[in-house]
Amino acid sequence: VLSSIRSDALKMGIPEEYLNKTFSHSGITVHDKILERFAKPYEKKSWPEYRKLFVKESRINEGSVFYKKHQKTLEDISNNIKVDAVLILSIVGVESNFGRHKGKFTVFNSLYTQIAKMPGRSKWAQKELIAYLAFCYKDNIPPHSIKGSYAGAFGYGQFIPSSFNTYAIDGNGDGIRQPYIWSDVFASVGNYLVKNGYPVSNPSNNARVYKAVYAYNHADNYVKAVLELRDELKKRIITN
Repeated sequence: VLSSIRSDALKMGIPEEYLNKTFSHSGITVHDKILERFAKPYEKKSWPEYRKLFVKESRINEGSVFYKKHQKTLEDISNNIKVDAVLILSIVGVESNFGRHKGKFTVFNSLYTQIAKMPGRSKWAQKELIAYLAFCYKDNIPPHSIKGSYAGAFGYGQFIPSSFNTYAIDGNGDGIRQPYIWSDVFASVGNYLVKNGYPVSNPSNNARVYKAVYAYNHADNYVKAVLELRDELKKRIITN
């Protein structure tokens, strides 16, 4: 796996010594369960099955409680970047259940497994692993320390590494983009939507909102779940 990314990683400014140390780590594992998850992705479920996973009473209630706790931060960022606060709330609700789920696999092992065992995803995973290592090297983060999804997404907003490097922004002014600090997560999710066509001047343009959320995850079931959860959260927040 290292030989497949070494040249491009070096071109990205990742030192050879850093690469050698990272790829000699004792925790490197190829996970068969990742292959199983790719064979049965959530997004391929029927809409009624998919909806039950995300648009349910427990998640609506948790989202309402979460909103109360983080309302000022979320609303301040929403006003600053001109993206509906409850849409951002809904996305982190679907992506990580408002921060409850960080993932079962390290991001490194998720991408490593795809390179080693999935020829159809190998090129993509090579690019993402380089992007991930560039992020870890730049921000001095141990590359085997972050957990994420079976596909290699991480943080409460579940960005793949290249998307994190492109769209993540600093939401609290400390100069660091952090995937598990809520101010940065809210700002980064909102920035992703804006950069992918969210209608800041006309948020009632449902077609453009749909398109922006679809860019976040290319699945109609995902978009429908995010938008319905958003609507249910708005009702609950107003009621409470």
